[in-house]
Amino acid sequence: MQTAVHDVVGIGFGPSNLALAVALDEERGGGVDAVFFEKQPEFGWHRGMLIDGATMQVHFLKDLVTLRNPASPYSFLSYLHARGRLVDFVNHKTMFPTRIEFHDYLEWTAAAFADRVRYRSEVVALRPHDDETLEVVVRRDDELETHLTRNVVIGAGLEPVLPEGIRPGERIWHTEDLLTRLDERPGWTPKRLVVVGAGQSAAEAVEYLHRTFPETEVCAVFARYGYSPADDSAFANRIFDPEAVDHYYAASGDVKRMLFEYSRNTNYSVVDLDLIDELYRRAYAEKVAGAERLRILNVSRVLDVQEVRDVQDGAGGLRARVGFLPSGEVTDLDADALVYATGYRERDPFDLLGEAGTHCRTGPDGRPVMERDYRIATEPGREWGVYLQGATEHSHGIASSLLSMTAVRTGEIVGSIVRRSARVAPGVLQKPGVLQKGA
Repeated sequence: MQTAVHDVVGIGFGPSNLALAVALDEERGGGVDAVFFEKQPEFGWHRGMLIDGATMQVHFLKDLVTLRNPASPYSFLSYLHARGRLVDFVNHKTMFPTRIEFHDYLEWTAAAFADRVRYRSEVVALRPHDDETLEVVVRRDDELETHLTRNVVIGAGLEPVLPEGIRPGERIWHTEDLLTRLDERPGWTPKRLVVVGAGQSAAEAVEYLHRTFPETEVCAVFARYGYSPADDSAFANRIFDPEAVDHYYAASGDVKRMLFEYSRNTNYSVVDLDLIDELYRRAYAEKVAGAERLRILNVSRVLDVQEVRDVQDGAGGLRARVGFLPSGEVTDLDADALVYATGYRERDPFDLLGEAGTHCRTGPDGRPVMERDYRIATEPGREWGVYLQGATEHSHGIASSLLSMTAVRTGEIVGSIVRRSARVAPGVLQKPGVLQKGA
């Protein structure tokens, strides 16, 4: 019996590959044989940071579909209409929904594609089957299964980063797990919590912990003098325009580096100005009252972290040695937990590509050579395609893998798959605009 060949296998089912599922369904008339494998038991996107009141940093029109297809039934506006909140949202006069509401929008969209997703399924290997197809090895319920596909789209997301030598544990967390860790401790009343970092997630964690635990001292530790505001002004935001990807991709290496550095303050280690003002307001009010519970340890760095145990009550804790950088003065902070808001990094696609990766081209830096359509360049004769949704900053720029570009990026990937299918295997097209189902 001949094994079915999928047109597309998606690795991961976060917002990027969810948008891909929509684009495949809409732009190709629903005739694509696509399946997605996701390790999580259900759809979820940064659940550990769904802080009540925290808002998105992107305009609601930069949803999964609108910049590609404004008439899509899967837009954020369509979601609001389906939920009976469209008029209420308009009256709210905001362009930035809460993160909780946007996550509900993502779940609402994901539910429509539940039949194409295999949850609790982890892709563990990719290897060429022949010049036109790849074998995708999936671990599911402790069993291995193999699928054949003409194209793979990797949307595995980012991985959290902790400083060298720091390991997550009962009292050392990354902000990715903030709410999850707190949910494990109902009724908890910590004496002191320390948040390390100066970006948006750090500031949100500080605000939330300070608000949630009214008897707890919350210390913010970072090397800057203060939180730096994100540049979301109209002209700066042009770095997130679709044509900016074209400009970046075509630029020389020197110009790429220049553009990236110029644009860092739109996305990295920056904080919404309203949140900065709110934290400063609280810190100043506590100084006036003479009871400082929100402590900002700026121009400082955590030098060492050790586990300690209180001799009297036997309760565990941590001792963080914090150095003040200008003078070298060291302060010991005994804390119930340290929360690291030290960001994320792109996953190395070659960790997953395995044998297939030996047929992919790399640059002098060891990173994949990317074509403009987000396909990894392969050696001659290899017609199967591996596309990346993420890990493309080096080739496509700072905005290429962000939510702002998701709708446009997935449209470009779908267009590439269709064009290549028509060129490599004309029989794959059943009729104009519709990919043939797996053979």
